[in-house]
Amino acid sequence: GHTRAMLECLKGQGHIWATDVDPEESAKTKKRLEDLGFGEDLLTVRLQNFCTIDEIAKEVGGFDFILADLGVSSMQIDNPKRGFSFKVDGPLDLRLNQEPGISAAERLDTITREELAGMLYENSEELAKAITDEIRRGSRIDTTTKLRRVIEDTLDFLPEKEKKETVKKTCQRVFQALRIDVNQEFEVLYEFMEKLPGALKPGGRAAILTFHSGEDKLVKAALKEGCRAGIYSSYSKDVVRPTAEECVRNPRARSTKMRWAVRAEE
Repeated sequence: GHTRAMLECLKGQGHIWATDVDPEESAKTKKRLEDLGFGEDLLTVRLQNFCTIDEIAKEVGGFDFILADLGVSSMQIDNPKRGFSFKVDGPLDLRLNQEPGISAAERLDTITREELAGMLYENSEELAKAITDEIRRGSRIDTTTKLRRVIEDTLDFLPEKEKKETVKKTCQRVFQALRIDVNQEFEVLYEFMEKLPGALKPGGRAAILTFHSGEDKLVKAALKEGCRAGIYSSYSKDVVRPTAEECVRNPRARSTKMRWAVRAEE
């Protein structure tokens, strides 16, 4: 969606380089945009992690604008076989690229209670114990439904009136924590933020969309430090949030926070 909007703004001038680690959605997006008339003269799609921005910038001579849209896409969330949603049954995978690395189910096979507790939020000790005990008993948690059921059972002590909402929020946080771990998302974001200034041309602008507090804190700290060091001439001290109208049109935008920065002129 963002790429299409930016391509329309270019009005046939300039070029966009788009990166994604998901081979399935990357190919679908390229075809959709090609069908809309945005061919290779305007758009280059690379199957690369966005933390390799320095490689592409070196190749093309830097960028006037960089948008980093973090997190998962609606297409991934809505596909049961990817395992991103606890609302439908599917394999507990959670990888943005299903080819390399290990799935969330495989990660849980060997994770320690202490490691898991460190990844989680409220009820972390109880949840970590319940999940690891289930696996140690020989009951592998390899589907989204199995993980949700363990969470529901762990929170069964709650009063009925607050149980449903707490289970929902806890599922969201547990799935998110596993996804972040499996895809090494904090490590990748940290690397991207380090490379970002060098990928921008003097006066170039960057915008980063985050979807949870951990990401936002990392981005905010990097932009603030960059401005203090004179790398950026200005940055967003206040976060930019979607309007109420935007959230009505797209409920998944509710948790989005945007921060921006301008590369200093040399």
